[in-house]
Amino acid sequence: MSTRPAFSDAFDAEHLQFLEPLLPVEDITPDWAWGGTTGKGVKVAVVDSGVDADHPLIHGRVAGYVAVSFGEGGDPVFDDTPHEDTSGHGTACAGLILGVAPECELYSVRVMGRRGGRGSALIAGIRWVIDHGMQAANLSLGTTKKDFFSVLHELTDEAYFRHVVLVTAANNFPIPSFPCEYASVVSVASHETNDPYLFYYNPAPPTEFGAFGDRRPGRVEGGWDLQDHREQRRSAAHHGNRRADPREASVADRLPGEGDPAGAQCERHRQRGRMTSSRVTCA
Repeated sequence: MSTRPAFSDAFDAEHLQFLEPLLPVEDITPDWAWGGTTGKGVKVAVVDSGVDADHPLIHGRVAGYVAVSFGEGGDPVFDDTPHEDTSGHGTACAGLILGVAPECELYSVRVMGRRGGRGSALIAGIRWVIDHGMQAANLSLGTTKKDFFSVLHELTDEAYFRHVVLVTAANNFPIPSFPCEYASVVSVASHETNDPYLFYYNPAPPTEFGAFGDRRPGRVEGGWDLQDHREQRRSAAHHGNRRADPREASVADRLPGEGDPAGAQCERHRQRGRMTSSRVTCA
């Protein structure tokens, strides 16, 4: 029986791992971090209202689906047949992600209906993300219900230690919400400079990063709308923090991809925080 203190084996000489030093800050450029990467080989989940594969921004690039519902006993049911987007919100997020990481493997995890969703569905959706090998997830939603604080906290911590990057949008309103308040997620709010590759770091959490989130209607080419292409002339105001976090997520999707010169180091220096897209509330 060993007399050594618990958890000390990792620091034995034969177990120690030495990492390559980072470059000087002035030498760390977007090209060094992302040059030549497209998100290929990275599994990213959009936990939202669904993704419409027929939308012109998506072009069928949905690798898999799961829709969360609940059975008579209250247990979650996971339906992996293709589904539609109930509100257009998830498709808007997916389009932004694919615009920056066009070769990522996109998975639609539907946890919301047209008017929002349940906190229990959000929990089940994150659980699915962790258990099914996703490497990043866009969470453009959250809950203000304190009943879900502890379980979401534990779940996002588990995701962090299993190397799943959860990118969440900060609330569009100045009130606490979850999971964007946790240190184990990548928390994103918006700035108004029209540059999808301009990111700011905030040294005073909880919101750690700023990404472009314009406040104009979400019109796209050909009269198609980011929110709901079924009404081609409808103007959708996907703006603010909800449009900032998919941009941050798309960058996270590119980091561990094939051909990434910084993949190993980016895993060591994983972004922490949370993110939301339209800031939909789960009750």
